Amino acid sequence: MADTVTTHDAEEDSRNRDIRIYVNGDIVHRDDAKVSVYDSGFMLGDGMWEGMRLYDGIWAFFDEHMDRFMGSCKAVSLDIGMDRAGLARALAETAAANDMHTDVHCRLMLTRGTKVKPFQHPSLSRSGPTLVIIMEHSKPAETLGTQGIRLATVPQVRGLPMSQDAKYNSHSKLNCVIACLQAEQAGADEGLMLDPHGFVNTTNACNFFIVRRGEVWTSTGDYCMNGVTRQKVIDLCRENGIPVFERNYSLFDAYSADEAFLTGTFGAQTRVSEIDGKPIGDGTSPVTTRIRMLYKQLIDAHVAQEQAARA
Repeated sequence: MADTVTTHDAEEDSRNRDIRIYVNGDIVHRDDAKVSVYDSGFMLGDGMWEGMRLYDGIWAFFDEHMDRFMGSCKAVSLDIGMDRAGLARALAETAAANDMHTDVHCRLMLTRGTKVKPFQHPSLSRSGPTLVIIMEHSKPAETLGTQGIRLATVPQVRGLPMSQDAKYNSHSKLNCVIACLQAEQAGADEGLMLDPHGFVNTTNACNFFIVRRGEVWTSTGDYCMNGVTRQKVIDLCRENGIPVFERNYSLFDAYSADEAFLTGTFGAQTRVSEIDGKPIGDGTSPVTTRIRMLYKQLIDAHVAQEQAARA
């Protein structure tokens, strides 16, 4: 079996051994970054998080990420304890403490805070929220572009919105962890998850697209994370004459696709090389390559616009 790769494989960077992490207003060495065992995130997965990337001093699509993060927190009555500007300042302080400017990945995490007793009820979290910001020097590994990702369809499905809406970027990721384990046990890199009706939905870590006869297909979005990169790809296709459809489709359509790719904040667009042992396309992926180019141009234009606004 080939070595397992993931959509978050990054080049080794020794600077990450000494990064400084934001913990509730303090910025400390990673070895000293700790939260209580009574923290609601540790006990129950009660919290929300957001992943972002820093390009030349600019957090790409910051407003879209904050819309998702703050909307999720509001939906579960989780008080952030600061506004959007305050979160931006905390991010800037953490980046400055690490002398980070570009090729940086951030995981911003908020939990309901420390509990007075080790039980479920939210009212037991009385000390205010726990906010942690981890930033790492992080460039996607070259293998992601050349080797591609192998997917295996897994029995674990994306659930209904009334069970645990996949649109929550929640700390409660066990559903996706199980899918990842099932894929690994099947000899693949990531799990391709179906929705409750058996239609292709997403992977355990990324949004999923296929290309058929020049058309780009992705799921309806009813059961998947409302990915920022996913939406940017849909918008780019519409703006550049690439037919794109959010629709129900089956594994038959995925197996016989000409191309397939994943989207996410870290890897942008990552080629899928096979699904359930079946090779996808001939490896050239012209539509995926064009979308990657358009996305890079979008990032460059966004960064330039934000830098000009700050000047």
